[in-house]
Amino acid sequence: MKKGSIDSIESFGLVDGPGIRTVVFLSGCKLRCKYCHNPEMWKMGEANYTAEELVKKILRNKPYFRRNQGGVTFSGGEPLLQSEFLIEVCKLLKKEGIHIALDTAGVGNGDYEELLSYIDLVLLDIKHVTKEQYKDLTGFEMDPSLKFIESLNKSGTSVWIRQVIVPGMMDQDSYLEQLAQVLQSIKNIERVEFLPYHTMGKEKYKKLGISYPLEDLEEMDTEKCKELYQRFMRKYYGKESN
Repeated sequence: MKKGSIDSIESFGLVDGPGIRTVVFLSGCKLRCKYCHNPEMWKMGEANYTAEELVKKILRNKPYFRRNQGGVTFSGGEPLLQSEFLIEVCKLLKKEGIHIALDTAGVGNGDYEELLSYIDLVLLDIKHVTKEQYKDLTGFEMDPSLKFIESLNKSGTSVWIRQVIVPGMMDQDSYLEQLAQVLQSIKNIERVEFLPYHTMGKEKYKKLGISYPLEDLEEMDTEKCKELYQRFMRKYYGKESN
């Protein structure tokens, strides 16, 4: 029986999709984002859960899902690296009527059609809008994420966009204009989120003996990020918020 590598499970998540959610963090990621706050999940860990074991744990919170229109969110790391395991899990969850969200940068092993057929919502992390800067920021080519977007568009799955705003990188009008153009190519977007860059992951880097790439960069001011978001939504979507 195939097992998955689970780093941790958060029982009552409130920011990774609608309602109260169980957030499952799967280990393994090909990207090395300069602002990553989960470097401990880069490497694939030990296979420690069967699909049945994980579903049993998730279903403990089913009463909360029903009351708050919540569900489960698979995050990471990059959950798409364990797509075969996730398909097994999602099949079981669908029998229980659980809402399933996938938090992803779209960089997995390909062949996403079957997995996406079980997913109700994709939280799509936009790293950068140009191939050159994407590679500089993540250490990886942009093409795999574009392939995932093609599959996502074909699936008809609902999408929430997530964009981390790093000062000096994503808070410029020129970047936001390019971002708006990129988002036009993604179907079924229901929501756009701007997340202010923070440095909460620095201590993890120290413990792991890894140098933090943005050591001298200050956090993105939360209020400035909100103002940037409102300006973006007014200009490109004609509304204050989504």
